[in-house]
Amino acid sequence: MLNDYNVKAVNDAYKNAHIAMQSISDLLPEVKDAGLKRELDYEFKGYETHINDMSAFMKDNGIEPQDINAFKKTMMKGAIKMKTFFDDSKNKIADMMLKGTVMGINELSQMQNEKKNLHEDVSALIDGLLKTEETYEKRLRKFL
Repeated sequence: MLNDYNVKAVNDAYKNAHIAMQSISDLLPEVKDAGLKRELDYEFKGYETHINDMSAFMKDNGIEPQDINAFKKTMMKGAIKMKTFFDDSKNKIADMMLKGTVMGINELSQMQNEKKNLHEDVSALIDGLLKTEETYEKRLRKFL
């Protein structure tokens, strides 16, 4: 049985990946550049893999996944629409994704810095997502 700290950590990582997927879903209709569209599709599939891994872990450990709420999803979608209304260039969209990715990296890094408090399986899930986001950060820079 995992303690509350580990339950919160795995749920926070799960939400991190969900927010990224939601952002990609909201941005894709605005993307005109084929290369950036391929990149976002690639990233979406990567986040989906992490969510599936975390979901299986949570199910095996009796943890109820906590998704982002509908209000936050609506707010995110509205913010994306506003930010791309006047500038939907590939640079602007890549910059938006890059900023979100860096926020995710920072959040996951903070969790990993508390590794001594994390169950090894939770730490491995967080570490895997962190490495993926660090890779995505590098890949997104070429679209700026």
